Amino acid sequence: MRVVLGVSGASGAALALACARHLARLGARFDLVLSPMAERTLGTEVGPDALRELEAMAARRHDIRDMGATLASGSHPVAGMIVAPCSMRSLAAIAHGLDDNLLTRAAGVQLKERRPLVLLAREAPLTLAHLRNMTAATEMGAVILPPVPAFYLRPASVDEIVTQIAARAVDLLHLGPPAAAAWDGGAGASR
Repeated sequence: MRVVLGVSGASGAALALACARHLARLGARFDLVLSPMAERTLGTEVGPDALRELEAMAARRHDIRDMGATLASGSHPVAGMIVAPCSMRSLAAIAHGLDDNLLTRAAGVQLKERRPLVLLAREAPLTLAHLRNMTAATEMGAVILPPVPAFYLRPASVDEIVTQIAARAVDLLHLGPPAAAAWDGGAGASR
């Protein structure tokens, strides 16, 4: 089981770490691609050790400029890709097939190979351009998963919110049994 974890520079860097932790728990190996702004956002939002922790969980980190990496080819088998968080710039490039760096190229490969692609699109409020790009990516097969809290689960902390969103993203790759807490009709969250 191998997947791609892309991290762009949008706010919500903790989502990348939470996705990586869920993938590791499943025993899934993941290839990591980060934008330069993702590195900066990880340090700013999570702390100075965040990048090192993320890299330690990855099977391999690829340079975003390396368009000759295995991830740039559909012949390289992976189970899917998550972009967490997904900036509006990365979303636009994916939606319009720009493939201008390894992150957007790897996402484009998932689409052309009909593999799962989950985009944790992070922006608010949304412009018409953002909405149209989300529509275009969805029409090609991507799943747009804005990191919106499941308030009905009554999360007690930001960490619980981040963990639930990341679990939902990983669940959408269908690698194993669902890890995200599920709505139980109001009797209390089930895990």
